[in-house]
Amino acid sequence: MDASDRGEEDRNRPDISCELRSAQFTKQSTRDSTLSALVRTIESEVIPRLLLALQSTPVLVHGTINNKPSPDDVAEFAGLVTTRDFSVATAYIDALLSKGLSLENIYLELLAPAARLLGEWWKADLRDFTEVTSGLCRMHQLLHEFSPVFLQGAAALDPQKSVLLIPMLGEQHSFGLIMVAEFFRSAGWDVWDLHPASLEDVLGVVRKTWFAIVGVSLACGSKIDEVTPLIAAIRAESRNTAVRVMVGGQPFISHPELVARVGADATSVDGRRAPLEAARLLTQVPPRA
Repeated sequence: MDASDRGEEDRNRPDISCELRSAQFTKQSTRDSTLSALVRTIESEVIPRLLLALQSTPVLVHGTINNKPSPDDVAEFAGLVTTRDFSVATAYIDALLSKGLSLENIYLELLAPAARLLGEWWKADLRDFTEVTSGLCRMHQLLHEFSPVFLQGAAALDPQKSVLLIPMLGEQHSFGLIMVAEFFRSAGWDVWDLHPASLEDVLGVVRKTWFAIVGVSLACGSKIDEVTPLIAAIRAESRNTAVRVMVGGQPFISHPELVARVGADATSVDGRRAPLEAARLLTQVPPRA
């Protein structure tokens, strides 16, 4: 076949390029149409149904429940926060909320006991300092993460109800105190939470600012004799000459008689009762000048 014959054959051969382009265009159009329909379905049906489902199962912040975290749950959670990512701990709490546990009970029946268990593990050399510190840091993050939810419906702020919360000088971990601060805020208190490096840090604040209540948290029983001079100095230097002092922590829960021994006015067994006890003490404080 010579060149002229091949040229004639090419001219007579059907041109399928346009057909291919047309088919590709049709295929792409179909794909785009299907994707658009899927997006519209998600936006118009799936998302509204998810939002409705979420709205129908609101988070229960306060209140009591029959089912609460067991000791096994506490141990599991304590182990989880020492070894797993923060997102895993958040998902764990979300799962408990979805089962109907209140956030208040999760604070009191899961987080607080888990923090104590970490301390026990540390003392028994079952976890090292890094693991315990990591676990407590993650629980601090959890309190921060859930704080906006916990404080929904908080009582109106009352300037007369001001409280300074401090850990015992020299103590590193203050998870329990931070949790107590959340309960005070929920009850409408003006909360100052200070982590002082020295006695002068504490006294400098109480000299300048009027507080109805000062709360001191003690984690280590071996420091019990150091609480008495701290409270005496707070009373002597306080701008509020009738300041009331509360103490908290396991040493006082286990031995309530220590409250009077260190010169404090009251204690509380948990964060939920702390604002109630403080309010009782407040009735004994003269009105602010």
